Amino acid sequence: MIIVNFKGYPEVEGAKATALASICEDVARRTGAAIIVCPPMVELSKVASSVAIPVFAQHVDAKAPGSITGYVSPQSVKAAGAKGTLLNHAEHRLPFPEIASLVETCRGLGLISVVCADTAESAATIASLSPDYIAVEPPELIGGDVSVTTADPQVVRRTVELVKGVDPKVRVLCGAGVKGGRDVRAALALGAEGVLLASGVVKAKDARAALLDLVPSEG
Repeated sequence: MIIVNFKGYPEVEGAKATALASICEDVARRTGAAIIVCPPMVELSKVASSVAIPVFAQHVDAKAPGSITGYVSPQSVKAAGAKGTLLNHAEHRLPFPEIASLVETCRGLGLISVVCADTAESAATIASLSPDYIAVEPPELIGGDVSVTTADPQVVRRTVELVKGVDPKVRVLCGAGVKGGRDVRAALALGAEGVLLASGVVKAKDARAALLDLVPSEG
């Protein structure tokens, strides 16, 4: 699984978000890879209605629909066409009680939850909530040129071990510095089931080539 977080980069403002999502969709169709996109919230509905691959929100708030000016409820992103959401990204941390509430709410709505964790130990704690996925991302490596699989592969391996020890059904992804196929292959070898990345695709000179490089070749 490859989750591409568009973040709020200038490269995905306005119609450019849908254009990148369409490239992701084309690569997924050609290669059979499971690619998910997380566009900026203001483009979520448009992107979701334009592509067939899963579209996730970058964040939701632990708020029920109603008088919640400036917040985004899980119900609203589902209505916009999202199939899931990131939670607790390093750039948008949440208190543990809110993570717990949101995982439960997402489960009830049929939204897939991808909860980010900064360490193997915090990932194990989050695993007690039984989210669908946990993505381990050491904050110091996010946006950098060195993947966690190179800088500290033990973080990935230990996260997989600890998470599976708490709940074997929770699937582990890794992020932070992921740029190419070598990083993806290393993540899979360490026990992860995919990657979460952003700049490696969004800011690439050739997003299609970057995506194709990420997809592991058979054998």
